[in-house]
Amino acid sequence: MRKARNGTGFMKLVDGILKGDRLCLARSMTLVENGDPEGDRILLGIFPRVGRAFRLGITGPPGCGKSTLIRALAQSLSASGKTIGVVAVDPSSPFTGGALLGDRIRMNQVAMDRNLFIRSMASRGSFGGLSTTSQSVADLLDAFGRDYIIYETVGVGQTEIEIADAADTTVVVLSPESGDGIQAMKAGLMEIADILVINKADREGVDRLALELDMALQMRPGCGGGWEVPVLRTVASRDEGIGDLLCRIEEHRGLLGRMGLLAERRESKMRKRIRLAAENLFRKKVMETVGEDVWRARVSEVLAGRSTPAFAAEEIVNVILPAAGSGGEARRK
Repeated sequence: MRKARNGTGFMKLVDGILKGDRLCLARSMTLVENGDPEGDRILLGIFPRVGRAFRLGITGPPGCGKSTLIRALAQSLSASGKTIGVVAVDPSSPFTGGALLGDRIRMNQVAMDRNLFIRSMASRGSFGGLSTTSQSVADLLDAFGRDYIIYETVGVGQTEIEIADAADTTVVVLSPESGDGIQAMKAGLMEIADILVINKADREGVDRLALELDMALQMRPGCGGGWEVPVLRTVASRDEGIGDLLCRIEEHRGLLGRMGLLAERRESKMRKRIRLAAENLFRKKVMETVGEDVWRARVSEVLAGRSTPAFAAEEIVNVILPAAGSGGEARRK
């Protein structure tokens, strides 16, 4: 990580974000994505203004039409005077590390809308559907004054449940093709869905998929607050069913607010987010502090049968946390 630059440049970016300067927002996003220390200072500066936006997660298997659905949702929200930020996480290019699919190209119908700000991000090795910095980028959009922030996940199909730790309402999108119903159950997407959407509902197999989802929902524990997960049908390419979807999103948002569940969810999500940040920081400290000779010695002991991976890991941790004591060594004696 580069050393933080001197001066008050980051404060100019903070001021710009709070005043609605799109260029300052974009520059700040780049600093945050790249792990620049000034990105952390910017986040500290804007955090008192974070928490107003409603965060909506859109997830589902590849090819189900998530980007088209988001385009339709964004257009509808914008037409009603709402401002929207989209954090679209794409697979990383194996050569540049950048976003591979480029959602801003796929959403070019709304890219010039002043009520909309789209940020395509590379997953950069994250396998939970969201990149590790996507929530920080969403914080910037929140402070920028967006009414809604929409996350779109990579679409890897099996590991997208991370989005439930970022969104207030999670929409799982499926299509009547390629066994999406079974795939959703295997991937755990059914457990995180607040709303289920069958997109491309003009295609064959939609009734069968709807039946599969209804049966799966009957076996799922309740979501809390008396909310019953609806199964909606859309044809996003023709804007069909979008109004109904927005109504159900607002119904869910209202229920969360009335029951006090929105604040409860956000507290739980922030706890997980801080814990993940601490784990990532600790992992980084381990890699920076522990020398190659220590790793080699621990590996040799395990291979020789004088230790186990768990004890070796504890000894490595104790290199950077000597106050943790020698419990592992005591247990081996």
